[in-house]
Amino acid sequence: MNVSTPTASTEKNKLNLTEDWTVVVLGLLIIALSLAGLVIPTPSFGWGNAGDLTSKVFTGSNIAAIAGQFAFTYVIALAGTYLTGKSVRATLLGFPVVFGLTVLALLLAGNKTLKDLNLEAVIFSLSIGLIVGNLVKIPDWLRASLSTELFVKIGLVLLGTTVIFGDILKAGSLGLVQALLVVLSVWYFAYWISKQLKVDDELTMMLASAVSICGVSAAIATSGAIQGDSKKLSYVISLVLITAIPMMLVMPYAAQAMGLSPAVTGAWLGGTIDTTGAVVASGSLAGEEALKISTIVKFSQNVLLGLAAFAISVYWTYSHKTVTGVGGERIEKPTLGVIWERFPKFVLGFIGASLLFSFVLSPSTIEPVKGSLKSLQGLWFALAFTSIGLETNFADLINQNSRKPLYAFLIAQAFNIGVTLVIAYFLFG
Repeated sequence: MNVSTPTASTEKNKLNLTEDWTVVVLGLLIIALSLAGLVIPTPSFGWGNAGDLTSKVFTGSNIAAIAGQFAFTYVIALAGTYLTGKSVRATLLGFPVVFGLTVLALLLAGNKTLKDLNLEAVIFSLSIGLIVGNLVKIPDWLRASLSTELFVKIGLVLLGTTVIFGDILKAGSLGLVQALLVVLSVWYFAYWISKQLKVDDELTMMLASAVSICGVSAAIATSGAIQGDSKKLSYVISLVLITAIPMMLVMPYAAQAMGLSPAVTGAWLGGTIDTTGAVVASGSLAGEEALKISTIVKFSQNVLLGLAAFAISVYWTYSHKTVTGVGGERIEKPTLGVIWERFPKFVLGFIGASLLFSFVLSPSTIEPVKGSLKSLQGLWFALAFTSIGLETNFADLINQNSRKPLYAFLIAQAFNIGVTLVIAYFLFG
């Protein structure tokens, strides 16, 4: 991340809003506007051949929908820039460039051949950002407009609208039990193996959360909780997305070869594969019942995201003390005030949105807005990954120091596959 960019913990504007509080305000504002009737149309990016591009994607109505999303996100991005005290002029100039690159990524992800491989839009937005950022010298005004954390955290607040507690509880408690057991055991093992391999603290926390909780979303939430380096976050995201592909394709057939029941298969897939899209694809290969169970288990792990981010922020505060004496020595444990200051406030927005959509709003109220909010959530994530790619030096992802985190991730993922299979067998067998 550009060293001249102020951090979320120190940057305040005249309204005294930190970046996290700005995200909560903007995320809930988006939800409120949707519920009030401002439903942003969802554009279609699906196509199979050149003819589909003109007949399905580049139609007047679809271009209008894309323009509508651009105008809406542009206004929100400018508001976020102003509230966090950053350069509004830079966002005015730079956001359209980031949005244009992101639309290109969404078009690639919408291709039928690539879609059948379940390659998610974020991997294209990250790749495009990396290619442009490493082949072209990024001008200062564009670099200053890259509000990665702002975009990511708005997406996480909107993610709360899709984590419906009621659906999980109706389906039974076994998914929650498995999620808790898997998250605790796999997170601790991933943390332990990373420390054994001398992976640095920030990468260790992101890796452990990504492997054990819910992949990309967990890595992002953890990075926000510890104010992590966006380059390290980009590396973890790349690992998650790349390893999800072979797991998605191989595990259903491995389950069949082992003679696992559909319920055990679904619980195994949902507990180990780190992206929701790959879980759905893998569950579909294994059958309808396996798909249902895998989705429930994955949602159960998503529910734990807010609690995990809170626990991680408390741990990080106590293990990385900021109170120092005259000589620079650490002299006291952090106070509750310091813990609250470091607590990722966007988690409150995530939990608030989830509770609102789970227990307050009626299905008839949710139905008209859920598609639009889901599309906006994905768009904010894609914008964030494009920004991450633009500000990341590709050489940093493949240098010699990257091998130890890679080994730690693969070993932890292998442990995750094994222990989750055992837990799924005893709970669902």
